Amino acid sequence: MVQASGMDTAAAIPSSEPTGDLYTQLGQRLGEDNLERRLRAQQELEAHMAIQGRGIFRLEKYIRMENLLTVLFKSTGLYGRGYRNFLDVRLIHNRVILPSLPEAFEGYRILQIADLHTDLDPALPDKVVAALEGIEYDLCVNTGDFRNRTRDCHRTSMRQTALIYRHVHGLMLGVLGNHDFIEKVPDLEAMGIRVLLNEATPIERDGQVLWFAGVDDAYYYQTHDLARPWQGIPSGACTVLLSHSPQTYLEAEALGADFMLSGHTHGGQLCLPGGRPLITHCPVPRSFCSGPWRHGKLQGYTSRGTGAGCVPLRFNCPAELTVHTLTRGITR
Repeated sequence: MVQASGMDTAAAIPSSEPTGDLYTQLGQRLGEDNLERRLRAQQELEAHMAIQGRGIFRLEKYIRMENLLTVLFKSTGLYGRGYRNFLDVRLIHNRVILPSLPEAFEGYRILQIADLHTDLDPALPDKVVAALEGIEYDLCVNTGDFRNRTRDCHRTSMRQTALIYRHVHGLMLGVLGNHDFIEKVPDLEAMGIRVLLNEATPIERDGQVLWFAGVDDAYYYQTHDLARPWQGIPSGACTVLLSHSPQTYLEAEALGADFMLSGHTHGGQLCLPGGRPLITHCPVPRSFCSGPWRHGKLQGYTSRGTGAGCVPLRFNCPAELTVHTLTRGITR
């Protein structure tokens, strides 16, 4: 259990140099069937046999979409504007009323980082570090996609991620996204990020507990298993779910999750005026693709992302760091 008495203490992080076989340990955490499914999909990606886009975006198998979009926006003179928008990381505050929140967690602040894609552009880490300065929070969560280029080695993204996380303090949790290979878990946990692989962990404060659950990617790998972490969560306990894609909302609500944090959609990233997304790559209602949303008793928030994917450009869709402040009360 991650404990806190007045001030939160550091989480117990698994060693970055695990004893025994790495895949054995990952299988025990993620689930053996899910690990096998994930490794098969990763091998297909490495062999350039699988492309994550659908429809017209299957063209990425033959023409790299990032190259096509770069030429397009440079030819229209919009590239510079979109690049400046990409580096303009904004701080968003979101107040969340949770009736079942333990009293000791009144005012608890969760900093959400999402979709860093740190290997997309080397200028991003310094901008994120600058945006982090002065932010007060009790826990930092990352809702996945540390890497952009799934076809390349993840070492570059891990080095860039480490530059950012040197400036993150206190407790840190995270989940993997559809751009993340499972082999990076030891690197992330060496940075102090407890990666939740279909797992749950309690955080204790003044004798009371708030549960955090995290599931693997539901969009591409489809290795999420919400029932697995819920086996260890007491009935009726206040629970925050980390899910890279918001598409798990139906099952999350059915299991009794109180608050769900996601990313993946980038809010559309390249949006029409007014923030209307052209593409979200997520089978959920458009209202679930950016900002706060609700389904039944489940409250959720989908980040527009702290970085960007495919190209370092944003239009009508600012990048964000988000501080969620939890409070007790009755929702309407």
